[in-house]
Amino acid sequence: MCVSQLDAVLFDMDGTLVDSEKVWDVGLRELAHRYGGELSAPARTRMVGTSMIESMTILHTDISQPWRDPEASVTWLEDRVHDLFAKGLIWRPGARELLAEVRAAGIPAALVTATRRRLVEVALGTIGAHNFDVVVCGDEVGNSKPHPEPYLTAAAKLGADPRNCVAVEDSPTGVASAQAAGCLVVAVPCEVALIPSDGVVQIDSLEMLDLATLQGLRARGAVA
Repeated sequence: MCVSQLDAVLFDMDGTLVDSEKVWDVGLRELAHRYGGELSAPARTRMVGTSMIESMTILHTDISQPWRDPEASVTWLEDRVHDLFAKGLIWRPGARELLAEVRAAGIPAALVTATRRRLVEVALGTIGAHNFDVVVCGDEVGNSKPHPEPYLTAAAKLGADPRNCVAVEDSPTGVASAQAAGCLVVAVPCEVALIPSDGVVQIDSLEMLDLATLQGLRARGAVA
């Protein structure tokens, strides 16, 4: 198969490439405690893959303080998570190897994340800025996931057809975003269970995924 049949691979970050959702857990629970509340498990689950403002709105509602300013909460949380990210992030199983294989083959790669640029720059210290031709952050698009704009933006910057790209995601909002953009989607659940859907190939670990499989998905139109 010709490698050029696969225009690009578009990677989510949190929970997909790095095990950073647990880092976010620490910051979110500390923020809730700072406000005298306790973040519930269902509320935390709803936050996965959403924008920062949406996550803060969920948190404020969950602790019965909907009057709080989301931007102020974002500022505190980003400062805390920035410090935690700076200590280093743990790769998800198989992620480093898959990314290295994609890059070695000369296939364009993008990082497409709902996380804001300030924190992404810290995370890139672990995952390597050189691994990505394009990085699209949550504060650089008008509409965050599950809207298709993040993935459409990444594909456009790469000069790629979204229909010829494979997106690798872990959350329902991320999967919805990539699907709406027209990408083929590989879903690797991390913190939140995913409901099987047409056009999405769900696997248990990126250790099960390699370049040949990605190219095969492109050739078959993601029919599992």
